[in-house]
Amino acid sequence: MLTRVSLTGSLGLALLAAAAIPALAQDRGGGLAQAEWAQNYDSAATMRVQRSNTPILSPQTLAATEQMVERYRDIVARGGWQSVSGAERLRVGSKSPAVTGLRQRLIASGDLDPAAGSSPVYDSYVEAGVRRFQARHGLNQTGAMNITTVQAMNVPADVRLRQLELNAVRLRSYSGSLGERYVIVNIPAALVETVEGDHVATRHAAGVGKIDRQSPIMNAKIQEVNFNPYWTVPASIIKKDLIPKMQKDPSYLTDNKIRIFNGDREIPPSQVNWHSDEATRYRFRQDPGVDLNSMGFVRINIPNPHGVYMHDTPAKGIFGDDFRFVSSGCVRVQNVRDYVSWILQGTPNANPDTIESIIQSGQRVDARPTAPIPVYWTYITAWSTPDGLVQFRDDIYKRDGAGAPTASMAAAAAGPRNFNPDADDDQTN
Repeated sequence: MLTRVSLTGSLGLALLAAAAIPALAQDRGGGLAQAEWAQNYDSAATMRVQRSNTPILSPQTLAATEQMVERYRDIVARGGWQSVSGAERLRVGSKSPAVTGLRQRLIASGDLDPAAGSSPVYDSYVEAGVRRFQARHGLNQTGAMNITTVQAMNVPADVRLRQLELNAVRLRSYSGSLGERYVIVNIPAALVETVEGDHVATRHAAGVGKIDRQSPIMNAKIQEVNFNPYWTVPASIIKKDLIPKMQKDPSYLTDNKIRIFNGDREIPPSQVNWHSDEATRYRFRQDPGVDLNSMGFVRINIPNPHGVYMHDTPAKGIFGDDFRFVSSGCVRVQNVRDYVSWILQGTPNANPDTIESIIQSGQRVDARPTAPIPVYWTYITAWSTPDGLVQFRDDIYKRDGAGAPTASMAAAAAGPRNFNPDADDDQTN
């Protein structure tokens, strides 16, 4: 649900693995046929997964996904793959019978060449295969096993097939013209793609809505970029977050540069009864241009009935996490300066130096793109790229139906490391 870090994301991570087009192996003995990717065993360090410049929403991705459906139907018909057990702590140098089972699981999904054999030693080839598997499932590519990687490996092949079939239908619904320049937000992958001329221009890891505060599936248009915006706290966050925080720490609002207004009159936090609902009658506004502002330095205005938007964040540590379901519905964008530069392409404010100068000024500046840019917030949990690489993400919002993988939901539900809400509705000024 790509970074979790995307395999094809803008982070540009070098992934140790193969990148050839997979083909179903014919088992002449009548056993399980495996999806294979040719690998060069001369040097594990030379194996790479190439970044694709094909947008998730594209005819090419749809065609590749439909082809992968057929391949997975064949895998399922031949028995699928076995679960792995006892592998949670395996890493390079480990020797265990569980490594043999791990090798077979990686071979079954095409992440390891059968030439790697059945040794019980966790060698560099197994490590490369694990990295490749982790990359395809949006996990940090450590090359070492952990409980999350085991959970992803133990999703049965028939469940993965159902994911591919369902998402082929979703992809088909976007088969029309999406525009010359547009933005894709894939919520399960926590990923943003900017697309120009049918090719991905930039990719950005994202922070998206929590399970109980979901980012909506919608189409909108980027109308404006707001530099150094105020953030007006919505009533839902006042009730769910600010009041409990103030009950525990009376200095919280002051420390976070959040001020309280009754109409136009500012009132001190000490005058509010935090053990009642009094606070919900006031307006809370966080100052712009400060490191603690929940929108960071930039807000991307996409008018929509859900009142959500895209923005920067001071909590940039989330972009290195596997699970970035941390917001109250809005989308936080990694490397937001690059994103804004792309949005404002063709305008005086597209220059990176100009953007930085505006941010550093601390002054509110509103900038418009040359034309509104379509943005599509989607829910794609499985897809394949034309090079034959298949991607899977957890069904974090339970939209794929019964049996879909949601093993990582507990981690996602935990939210961000620190309290740093963004708005449920459009209440900035």
